[in-house]
Amino acid sequence: MSNWTVDAIPDLTGRVSIVTGANSGIGFETAKALAAKGATVVMACRNLDKARAAVDAIRDEIRDAKLEIIPLDLADLASVKAFAKTFQDRFDRLDILVNNAGIMMPPYTRTKDGFEVQFGANHLGHFALTGLLTDVIARTDRARVVTVSSAAHRMGTGTINFDDLNAEKRYQSQTSYAQSKLANLLFTRGLNRYFGEAGIDAVATSAHPGWTATNLQVHSRLFSRLNPFFAQQPPMGALPTLYAATEDLEANAYAGPGGLQEVRGYPKLVGMADAARDDDLAQRLWDVSEQLTGVIYGLVNAEIT
Repeated sequence: MSNWTVDAIPDLTGRVSIVTGANSGIGFETAKALAAKGATVVMACRNLDKARAAVDAIRDEIRDAKLEIIPLDLADLASVKAFAKTFQDRFDRLDILVNNAGIMMPPYTRTKDGFEVQFGANHLGHFALTGLLTDVIARTDRARVVTVSSAAHRMGTGTINFDDLNAEKRYQSQTSYAQSKLANLLFTRGLNRYFGEAGIDAVATSAHPGWTATNLQVHSRLFSRLNPFFAQQPPMGALPTLYAATEDLEANAYAGPGGLQEVRGYPKLVGMADAARDDDLAQRLWDVSEQLTGVIYGLVNAEIT
C-alpha cells in the first residue's frame, strides 16, 4: 500500500470548509491543501493580521484559491456565536469543519467566560462552535467534522476531572492539556451519537499530528529544544487531519502518523486510550459542556448564555 499524501484528496470544487487556527502550522497547511483541491476555505482566526498574511502566502502558491477570513476567538463564547452567525449569513452548506486550533501548556489562564484556557478553548470553544453550526451541517450531504486531538490524550489522569474542570484546586499545564485532548476524542464520540439520533448525514472523525514543529509549543522549552532533532514539519503533520477530513472513514475513526510510536510518518488509522471510547464518560462530558456553554444541541439557533 502506497503512502497517503495530498495527491489522494479528491476534487473539492463547490465544497465549503472551515479551518480553525488556519493562519499557521497544521491549520495553515490544512487550509492550503483544501484550497488547492478547489474548496472554499473559511479561515477562522483570532489574529486577523496573521490571517491576512496566511491568505497572501496561500495565494502566492494557489492563485485562484477561494479563501475567506471570519474572526474567531475560541476562548470567548461571544466570538464563537458571532462567527457562527456570520458564517451562516454567507454560506448555506458546510462540507468540512476542521476543529484544529489549540493552546498547549500555557501558564494558568482563564478564558473570557472564566474557564481554564486549555479546556475552554481546545474543547468548549469547539463544542460550542460545532453546535452552533449543526443547522448548516444538517443541510449538507455527507458533511465531515474533524477534531484535532493529540497522542497526549493518554497522559495526565487518563480521565476528565469533573470536580475541578477549571483547575482551581491544582493546575498542572501538561495534565490540563491532556484532559482537553481527551475531551476532543470524547466530543467526537458524542457528536456521532448526536448525528445518529438527529438523523443528520454527517460523520465525526479525529486526528493527531504526532510530533510536529509548530508555534503550539511556544510554552514548552523541551519541545523547542528537541524539535530540530525529532519533529516533522507542518505539511507532514497536517496529513492525518486531511486524511480524516477527505477519506471515506467510519464514525469515530482516529488518524495519526504511521511511524514508530506515532511520532511521525504518513497517516493511517491509529488506536486511542480506553477512556476515549467510554460512552458514559462521553455522555457526561457532553451534558456538562452543554451546561457550561449554553449551546444545547438539537435546539435551533441555540443561545449562548
